[in-house]
Amino acid sequence: MRLGISIGTSFSTDGPDGQRLGPRAVLAQARAAIGADLDSLTVGDHHATGPSGYVQNVPIIGRILAEWAGRQIGCLFLVPLWHPVLMAEQIGTLAAMADGRFIVQAGLGSGHAPFAAMGVDLGRRAPVFEESVRVVRALLGGETVDSQRFGLQGARIAPTPPEGVEWWICGGVPRAIDRAARLGDCWYANADLTPTSAARAISLYRDACATHGKEPVRVPIRKDVLIRERRSEAERVGDALVAAGYRGFDRAAVAYGDPASVAESLAVYGDLGFTDVIIRAMSPLPPELGPDAAARTVELAGEVRALLA
Repeated sequence: MRLGISIGTSFSTDGPDGQRLGPRAVLAQARAAIGADLDSLTVGDHHATGPSGYVQNVPIIGRILAEWAGRQIGCLFLVPLWHPVLMAEQIGTLAAMADGRFIVQAGLGSGHAPFAAMGVDLGRRAPVFEESVRVVRALLGGETVDSQRFGLQGARIAPTPPEGVEWWICGGVPRAIDRAARLGDCWYANADLTPTSAARAISLYRDACATHGKEPVRVPIRKDVLIRERRSEAERVGDALVAAGYRGFDRAAVAYGDPASVAESLAVYGDLGFTDVIIRAMSPLPPELGPDAAARTVELAGEVRALLA
């Protein structure tokens, strides 16, 4: 089972140097992921978050590519919030700089505020998503594309991905899982799944793949983690976060402890048939752990990777 990382890119802009803290923290985790020899690296996508900060996906991946080599890289796109030609151009350029097949994690997005800020109809996001994926796929394949929905005539881009891309379609409800089987190279399972709910969801996905005659290239799942040298310290902090309602997650959906106990928790997903676990450091962490706690979690993930391998 492979171990990758999705670096959290939300941050507070408070303080005299607040605008710079988020990008610096992302780069610190990326460098830790290099040292830990993790198998893949991705970042998320969100828009119009002010006054809270969110490091944008395309520029930060471009910066990370200056140091990340020999392993897969990619990012999430909330597809309805992007013009498909712009999205395809960004992917094509990043993929031309990257090693291997670029990972495109594709999500629907949610919430009125970001859709209103971007001038997109939230109620039409599903059909927009499907047409966008069709258009972007064709553009990345070097085709000339028309689209009545987007008013495109003879659109074509360059560069295109020299080694292709992998489409990881996000979603948790049955309709979204079916969409992943139909449109994607694989389904990207949500972080809130427990071993029990993940077993049900991956069974749905296998059935959908059979229906659509698809064979996924991999089956990844994201997991929020906290790793410390001492299991007791990680459990004290993790238990407090869960008790406070951490992202609305069940305790069984997150993994925290020392490297051995976290590896044991994550290995369950390999037994269920998931090929990749994509970790994200739990956030926000209490100040008592210090400013480098997230990066330290990523460093220790190297030990988890070795145990899982």
